[in-house]
Amino acid sequence: MNSASDRPAATLPDDWTAVAPGLADAPRLSELRARQAAPHTGSTEAYVQAVENEIAGQASWTRRHVVVRDADGIVRAWAHAHDRAAGRAVIGIEVDRTVATEVQERVAAWCYAWLADVGRELAQVRGLEATQLDAGAFAGDDVVRGWLTAAGFRRARTWWHMTRPVEAHEGEPGAFPAPKDGVTVRRVSQHDNGIPVAEDVNAVYQVLETAFTDHFNSYQEYFTEFVQRLREDPGHRWDHWWLAFTDDPSAPEAQPVPAGALVGSESKPDASGSRGTYIDYIGALAEARGRGVATALLYAVIADAAARGRRRVGLEVDADSPTGAEALYTKLGWHTAYITESWHRDITVEA
Repeated sequence: MNSASDRPAATLPDDWTAVAPGLADAPRLSELRARQAAPHTGSTEAYVQAVENEIAGQASWTRRHVVVRDADGIVRAWAHAHDRAAGRAVIGIEVDRTVATEVQERVAAWCYAWLADVGRELAQVRGLEATQLDAGAFAGDDVVRGWLTAAGFRRARTWWHMTRPVEAHEGEPGAFPAPKDGVTVRRVSQHDNGIPVAEDVNAVYQVLETAFTDHFNSYQEYFTEFVQRLREDPGHRWDHWWLAFTDDPSAPEAQPVPAGALVGSESKPDASGSRGTYIDYIGALAEARGRGVATALLYAVIADAAARGRRRVGLEVDADSPTGAEALYTKLGWHTAYITESWHRDITVEA
């Protein structure tokens, strides 16, 4: 594995350097990330804990980073790659927008070239001949769009980031309709020490892997990769995992089978100091769609958030979802807060 210092810096400005970041850089990196997002999300809050986790926490185990410092040692850019799954690396950069435009473009080009090298290394380690670089941009951010286009990326998809306010009364019994006949919802079971029962965690994994097979850019993850990635999130909580079951109408005496799953996490505090719930994943098996499985899971999570004193539930949805999920979310009170885009570039592993 090459270190950041092994990378060529020929295209960086004179006396600028590229090095691996340390924990001391986390506040600056979270600041760069927050500044880039603020015009689109409306939030200027920097989330230092998440960046620390990416650099030196559990999330660092599947990530590579480099920071670019100017001649005075000030961090002006950050590039990061996440070994997301076999054949797919999720990448991103944050560049200081206060420096000259031509410098931003030069540094961005260097960062994307560095990330392409990292993507090739990750693919090689996995024994692959090619991989996808999956980058993101906020809709309307023509600066980042320009950098991506110049680096050979193409816009591939649009995502709606939705939020729903939560009222205190929604945590009370009977606040929502009961699931439809034949549908039951419960949390993933836990042992007395708080560790989830393996059978349930495996059921969540199997349901989601199967449910998303026909979705955009779905890449199969091993069970261990799936669990590790979700546990990397500072907001991960085992008691935010849910399963939905359906009865088999053709065999009334049969045991209910897992048909839907939801993985949630605890969101960081908003400007008022209130935390929220975030839905990382929600899916239902094709044969169970139309039976109210997703609705039952959503009602359960909203009620849980209200019972915890939270004021919002957030999620992300594919604007072209084959299941039309956005219609359900809108019906149940979600609205779009901001929009992002996926940009892709396919690269091959050089001999």
